[in-house]
Amino acid sequence: MDKVQSQIKVAATYMRGGTSKGVFFNLKDLPAKAQKPGEARDKLLMRVIGSPDMYGKQIDGMGGATSSTSKTVIVSQSEREDHDVDYLFGQVSIDKPFVDWSGNCGNLSAAVGPFAIHAGLIPAERIPNNGIVEVRVWQVNIAKTIVVHVPIVNGLVQETGAFELDGVTFPAAEIQVEFMDPADGEGSMFPTGNLIDDLDVPGIGTLNATFVNAGIPTIFIDAESIGYQGVELQDDINNDVTALEAFETIRAYGALKMGLIETLEQAQSRQHTPKVAFFSKPKTYLSSSQKRIEPSDVDLLVRALSMGKLHHAMMGTAAVAIASAACVPGTLVNLAASGGEKTSVTFGHPSGTLKVGAKATQTKHGWVVDKAVMSRSARIIMEGFVRVPSNVFE
Repeated sequence: MDKVQSQIKVAATYMRGGTSKGVFFNLKDLPAKAQKPGEARDKLLMRVIGSPDMYGKQIDGMGGATSSTSKTVIVSQSEREDHDVDYLFGQVSIDKPFVDWSGNCGNLSAAVGPFAIHAGLIPAERIPNNGIVEVRVWQVNIAKTIVVHVPIVNGLVQETGAFELDGVTFPAAEIQVEFMDPADGEGSMFPTGNLIDDLDVPGIGTLNATFVNAGIPTIFIDAESIGYQGVELQDDINNDVTALEAFETIRAYGALKMGLIETLEQAQSRQHTPKVAFFSKPKTYLSSSQKRIEPSDVDLLVRALSMGKLHHAMMGTAAVAIASAACVPGTLVNLAASGGEKTSVTFGHPSGTLKVGAKATQTKHGWVVDKAVMSRSARIIMEGFVRVPSNVFE
């Protein structure tokens, strides 16, 4: 009698990118059923990560029980002109049975370039002995171009270095990431057509908000309008069930006003987007690592929620949204950062500070951001095979 393996193994690489971690796959290494979008792919990725987990711990998978570590990436050779690879991002819900494909992960974008090189998706003649490889990435979820500048030393991707990133304990090699034309290609950077809107939220009131669709759809609200100072850390928000419910309500009504959903109920299956961010003018605070942040260090303070919880640092895509909004005179974010025209913004987040460059131009079609630029780092943590039960597709 033939032996039947109780588990199948799939080639995979576990990587950190920016302040996130995820399981990376080369599309051709996935089981045939999962090489196309659909239920089979979602089932595989959920089982790899260890979701859905009613305990919220993802003990039986690769996930780390936070939105920053419940992530998957599929990379393939690009057939699109002037691009090297296609990058598809799946945000896996921790406690619910779904994968959200509605947006990008800006932090993991930094790791796509190094992964593409390690996976042999970049021609050898493109890789210098020492220098920089520009990996042109087509971000499939949002149909945008990302250029990842990967440092090479002695013919290999440089992963260690002296670049420090708040939210990441150890230094590494700096990777510059350019998000080209980050605003929504199908609509306005400001989906309502306004720089500032009134957002009516039952049980909370009418809030001033700036809605931005650049990097990732984001709802910006003033911290004081919802009873905060803008210096809050994760425990201040994530241990407060009432606060989390209020933020989810704001997110749902904001998504409706932005035209991302047609009914409030649809927000439940679209947890990855939009994001909710609250901001304030610069203040003194201690970051989660006890680093003292002074008002002179930053232009403004921003906290953002991801998958229903306050993020420990800042999502890369939300950082693009912050920079895009800050560089347009008259938005709430711009006014909090002292107003006027800007080409970059430095903001304080729970883990420290981050500077993002962006240049906004007003055209007859509205505001346009050519690109947003930030420095990240990335590192392979483990590579080989991930195993999942053979009945994963049943």
